[in-house]
Amino acid sequence: MCYDVAVIGAGVTGAFAARELSRYNLKVALIEKCNDLAMGTSKANSAIVHSGFDAVPGTLKAILNVKGTAMMPETCKELNVPFKPIGSLLLAFSDEEMKTVKELYDRGVTNGVHGLEIIDSAKLHEMEPNVNPDAVGALWAPTAGIVCPYELTIAAAENAVVNGAEFMRNFAVSKIDYDGSVFTVSDGNREIKAKYIVNAAGVYCDEIAALIGDNSLHTIARKGEYMLCDKTVGNLVSHVLFQCPTIMGKGTLVTPTVDGNLLLGPTAIDIEGKEDVDTNADTLALILEKAQKSVPCVTTREVITSFAGLRAHLECDDFIIGKSGKNDKFINAAGIESPGLSSAPAVGIMIAEIIAEDAGAEKRADFNPVREAPVRFRHMTNEERKAIIAKNPAYGRIVCRCETITEGEIIDAIKAPAGARDVDGVKRRTRAGMGRCQGGFCGSKVVELLAEELGVEINEITKCGGNSKILYERTK
Repeated sequence: MCYDVAVIGAGVTGAFAARELSRYNLKVALIEKCNDLAMGTSKANSAIVHSGFDAVPGTLKAILNVKGTAMMPETCKELNVPFKPIGSLLLAFSDEEMKTVKELYDRGVTNGVHGLEIIDSAKLHEMEPNVNPDAVGALWAPTAGIVCPYELTIAAAENAVVNGAEFMRNFAVSKIDYDGSVFTVSDGNREIKAKYIVNAAGVYCDEIAALIGDNSLHTIARKGEYMLCDKTVGNLVSHVLFQCPTIMGKGTLVTPTVDGNLLLGPTAIDIEGKEDVDTNADTLALILEKAQKSVPCVTTREVITSFAGLRAHLECDDFIIGKSGKNDKFINAAGIESPGLSSAPAVGIMIAEIIAEDAGAEKRADFNPVREAPVRFRHMTNEERKAIIAKNPAYGRIVCRCETITEGEIIDAIKAPAGARDVDGVKRRTRAGMGRCQGGFCGSKVVELLAEELGVEINEITKCGGNSKILYERTK
């Protein structure tokens, strides 16, 4: 099969690249080495839509962050993804840190961030009563917000597929050949051909680029660990709370999530490998200590899970988006760490415009930017629930009690464009298994529904693809 464009990597960058490319008369393939979308950085990050005050002026990070954040409300509306523009507060605990606040205020103004304000202790504690009394002031950024990163990724990819893109899972690219006009991309068993390649492989961008002889990239895997608290403390703060940043990142944050939980973290540690997402008790204790500096009443009592993610850091400390020096039909989208989520809509446009201009592609008149809204039973009124159950009784059967997720929603997630094929895929699309019991009650039913809808044996269902089987064999 020959495509106009093969996008390698189905995280938020690749998903938005595929979506924007599908606006043009181009045949697009979205390739992913894992069993599902959003399996790398896009499933394990801070979920923050940054205002853009901290990136160095003139960098792609600064330019695309501000553009992407401005696009986020309308983009989420089109894709039917929850977005909350709650704003952020960068806390200062000393006169010295207030100088940093002023520097970042000035930088934000230069970057074109609107509404920035330096506030004093009284205003800060009026906005956030649970913030440490020792905080002397803050930088208020009203354009910041929160979004679910994997839901945004899934929605963008679904929209791309509805508009003609093809999603290929379990396609781990191991070889790329070029005959002067067309690339042949292979995973050792399958191969496709494409006139252009978008390298959106996250921490593996350097390895994918090296397959065409481009050794200009060196991706550093920067690990960040988090703790997620139950919804019982989700209203402890009402804004994203940052501490003054360091050379390693934006520091430990305390933030609500769009689903009502409270998120603490991350750490920032450069590691050698690119698969280590284990958590460490000592590191989690450090997260708690730092989070308590911002909000002293935070405890581990309400922590329901911990996780880690990897960020694709480059030594230049900026995004690299553009044609490879080895082949101008090969587009690198590398180093897309924070604020990559915030920038994603703008990054997708930039990538698509590079290819469309080079290929002479025209925009399609029939592109549909709207992703059909999934049923969210937990948010419905009783009257709405009665109506939808009357149409389909599966919506009347609760599978996940913690999150009030129905059988109908799980079936929808499996049948959706680029739908779920494993337990974690259902979890990301519906939240079944994300509550306090972490799937202890609903997990077995999710496995049954996957097997039934996919038409496979129950012992073929995995947690997250590969060898992560839930059940290995029948005992009877």
